[in-house]
Amino acid sequence: MASFILKKRLNNNVIIAVHEAYGEVVLLGKGLGFGKNQNDWIKVDSYEKMFVLKNGVEQEQYMKLLPTIDEDFVEVMNDLIYLISENIHSPIHEHIHIALTDHIAFAIKRVKQGIHIENPFLTETKDMYPAEYGLAAKVVKLLHDAVGVKLPDGEIGFIALHIHSAISNKSSDEFHHYVDLISELIQLIEVSLKVKLDREEIQYLRLARHLTNIIKRAQNRDKVDAASELANLLKNEYPLCYNLSCKVMLEIKNALHIPVHDAEIVYFTMHLQRLISKNE
Repeated sequence: MASFILKKRLNNNVIIAVHEAYGEVVLLGKGLGFGKNQNDWIKVDSYEKMFVLKNGVEQEQYMKLLPTIDEDFVEVMNDLIYLISENIHSPIHEHIHIALTDHIAFAIKRVKQGIHIENPFLTETKDMYPAEYGLAAKVVKLLHDAVGVKLPDGEIGFIALHIHSAISNKSSDEFHHYVDLISELIQLIEVSLKVKLDREEIQYLRLARHLTNIIKRAQNRDKVDAASELANLLKNEYPLCYNLSCKVMLEIKNALHIPVHDAEIVYFTMHLQRLISKNE
């Protein structure tokens, strides 16, 4: 296998190199860049980890980020990202090296300064992405062991979103859009049914999960079957819940510009009727 040619030394432990098969890559290893100059050869057995940042903008972002953080912390972060990749049974987007490193470095700085940032989506994140949340909790624990800083639970939620973004290759902004939509829909339901749901209670979590699954099925164009007889029965027996279910599906369709299967109305009507029964 051909060696690497050093293109730019970011610090003693991180360099950007060129390989004839991989193109431009980021190589990491203790003292890897020490005493090295541009166009020097780097042996294939001299680095510990490698990742590819094919996007030129991301390479530039990473080069600007590294000088602002401690070299030992870079090594810790790459160990944590390696842990994430080992626990996820699918490829992760290399942008996580930039986004997560930047986020955690800033989170540690906030904690040291006594600044607390509330995570308004913690409950939804834990419910919607339990695997990512569990992995994020491990990351926070290992980070505490490595650098001696304990991040609050809200940061577990933020880190879980970074992990999910790296898996799905979707931005956290897209997730926030979905959460805002779900929050608005639940407010519509609360007003229409004259109920108030505790965000920590199982009824709220079940409702949020049902709405999330409706959105996912609509995005994936998954077909949902329901008997027309059942739809007519629910329409006649529970007109308030049926009409509200129709309104919710229309809101999802308009907000995300995707079709929602009519059968979703049936199952969500049943969910709303159970919700009313439990709150009477």
